[in-house]
Amino acid sequence: MAVKIKEILKKLKIWRSLKVRLFVIIFLVGLLPCFLIKGGILQNYEDRAVAVRQSDVQNQLKIIANHLITYNYLQDTSSEVINAELEQLSNLYNGRVLIINGNLKVVKDTYGISEGKTIISEEVIKCIKGTGMANYDRNNGFIEITTPIVETVSAKMATEEIPEGTELTRGVMLTSVSTDIIVNTMDILNRKALLMEIIMFFCILVIAMVLANILIRPFDRISKAISEIKDGHVDEPISVPDYLETEHIVNAFNSLLNKMKILDDSRQEFVANVSHELKTPITSVKVLADSLLAQKDVPAEVYQEFMEDIAHEIEREDKIINDLLALVKLDKAAAELNINVVNINELAEIILKRLRPIARKNDVELLLVSTREVIAEVDEVKMSLILTNLIENAIKYNKEHGKVTVTLDADHQFFTVEVSDTGIGIPRESIERIYERFYRVDKSHSREIGGTGLGLAITRSAVLLHRGSIKVDSKPGEGSRFLVKIPLIHGAL
Repeated sequence: MAVKIKEILKKLKIWRSLKVRLFVIIFLVGLLPCFLIKGGILQNYEDRAVAVRQSDVQNQLKIIANHLITYNYLQDTSSEVINAELEQLSNLYNGRVLIINGNLKVVKDTYGISEGKTIISEEVIKCIKGTGMANYDRNNGFIEITTPIVETVSAKMATEEIPEGTELTRGVMLTSVSTDIIVNTMDILNRKALLMEIIMFFCILVIAMVLANILIRPFDRISKAISEIKDGHVDEPISVPDYLETEHIVNAFNSLLNKMKILDDSRQEFVANVSHELKTPITSVKVLADSLLAQKDVPAEVYQEFMEDIAHEIEREDKIINDLLALVKLDKAAAELNINVVNINELAEIILKRLRPIARKNDVELLLVSTREVIAEVDEVKMSLILTNLIENAIKYNKEHGKVTVTLDADHQFFTVEVSDTGIGIPRESIERIYERFYRVDKSHSREIGGTGLGLAITRSAVLLHRGSIKVDSKPGEGSRFLVKIPLIHGAL
């Protein structure tokens, strides 16, 4: 049943509202104490009223029990005084009194229907043994009391077996007392309590609605602010510090908004950079072609020189496009890795061998330091891309007679590739931006050095695909050190 109720509540959209849930919680929290207090008060009154009535009746029964012994009523029931007392007690409490002797025989019944009969019950037998009892029967509306009729042995009646002062139970008074007055009072209290409950119900209903609206207002303000941002009316950070929860939500949203702004700015900058980078070679080609077309009888040497420049610009355009395509592939969330077991030492030696002609041209020494043999599960093509870009950058941005050192190392979980150089270094303010697309530290020498400004962006993406990390430490004028850390086993982390 409970499961069905939960399923129904899930289907009801209104139950998904925080305002409705707050209203229900406040309403129940306010209403439940009313029912509990009402039940507690009525129960306490009933218990107290029954206890007082029992006490009053028992006190009078003890007095009558003493009179029964004094007037020897158990042997002779003709005493008008005792009969009057019994009748008065019966009428006062709307009850019934049975006088039972030691043989369990009824000698007097105020209702006059059980006299001469024998009563055998647990309560009567216990009372004859000296233990009086009182029971409240709520369902039938009466209190049943058993009172022992006790005789104290006097000096005249004393014997060796029964010394003076011994109390002997000669009989039992079995009394039933009506609780109609208590029940009637309970009915009156119940009606008044019901009236109060109805009043409290509507008061709590109004209070719950008001409080639910007040408590939900900060969330409404957040929703309204987000809608305004979505519609483009404002782009300022949201501030709703009413609750810690709203503050956390707002901080998270502002952080997301800031990242979106950064991403949007980055995209705009990227588009502008791509346009500029692609337009520059095309502009150069157009200028060179127009120059050739404007001249007549161009010497073969000039024509050759212009065509070499055009070929160079086309090659540069092709490299930019290829790097952009590589970056787009790496940026895909579902970019796949072709994982194989690769000897990183051998791969590094192959790449160094390929780049040594460029290093010799720039008078840069290349050195490979292998602390131990490194075997890892990586994408060989992308790993080659990482090593090539880092080493090629170290060569290009090095000084004359410089040095590039590639150090390989590993532990039980990761392997590291450190590429350090003695080059021009990276200014502190540029460290955080070197992985941005088309960003160049030294823009004045970018054309001379070559490249597209996408190398480190491609490298970082390839490292992240391997669930690795890349860090840089650099001092201007002294050189840079790039440290790549990649798991030995793919998917182990």
